[in-house]
Amino acid sequence: MELLKELCEIHAPSGNEVLLKNFLIDYVKTHSANWKVQPEIIHGNDLQDCLILKFGDPRTAVFAHMDSIGFTVRYENQLVPIGGPDVKSGYELIGEDVLGPIECKLEVNDENQLSYKFGRPIKVGTELIFKCNFRETKDYIQSCYLDNRLGIYNTLQLTETLEDGLIVFSCWEEHGGGSVPFLIKYIHENYKIRQALISDITWITDGVKHGEGVVISMRDRNIPRRAFIEKIISKAQSSQIPFQLEVEGSGSSDGREIQLSPYPIDWCFIGAPEDHVHSPNEKVHKQDINAMISLYKILMKEL
Repeated sequence: MELLKELCEIHAPSGNEVLLKNFLIDYVKTHSANWKVQPEIIHGNDLQDCLILKFGDPRTAVFAHMDSIGFTVRYENQLVPIGGPDVKSGYELIGEDVLGPIECKLEVNDENQLSYKFGRPIKVGTELIFKCNFRETKDYIQSCYLDNRLGIYNTLQLTETLEDGLIVFSCWEEHGGGSVPFLIKYIHENYKIRQALISDITWITDGVKHGEGVVISMRDRNIPRRAFIEKIISKAQSSQIPFQLEVEGSGSSDGREIQLSPYPIDWCFIGAPEDHVHSPNEKVHKQDINAMISLYKILMKEL
């Protein structure tokens, strides 16, 4: 789990994903010689801070968002949330401005206004993220930013044996999206991609439990095409990999922007469930992680 720990520690709140993008490029260059297929690395101004890995003759794209939730320093000692972080007084935050490294504490008043407690003023516009406290037990991983560094970890396990497919690393997902429309345009016009999997992390709910397998989402706020979902479920059943079905009326992912695009691309959200969402203590069962990786490997061969 050392790779997952390293991913969770990288500073990449929505809008500033470049450090994680560079980490992924270096990782591919360092490790891909041992992979079954060496991918083409696609990035540059046309993709802003996003990244695409092309393997062989792709039929299916896997989307994994690089960004995390966090906070932006406003005026005085005020904080503005990036995305929807859990907020409790005492959470440890880290960052850096022109005066040096920052390690401070989040404060939340009775009116739910956010501020920081630090020994000096922090420069306006500085980003702060949760301080990483990565914990591993026999059954669980617990850390900030498992959403979505675990989704990225899943794709990096997939790359070792992937022969045909696209891995698409997107930006801004936690704060309303925005990168997927131009990514969808690029992959559809260049590779005629018509199906996509969303490698992301979902929530523990009354119908989704720890340790019972990877989650195949039949719907959230958005409803993907039923024929594609049934195809995914059928392949999961044949694989005998443990999985759970999710039906929710809220929540969203990069799948939303795929569905809203003018391109006929099917999509399905498939990911491990976590507890303590968007907090420094996100918690995922190891069996669900293993099931997620195993199912993605099968789907990318058979879809």
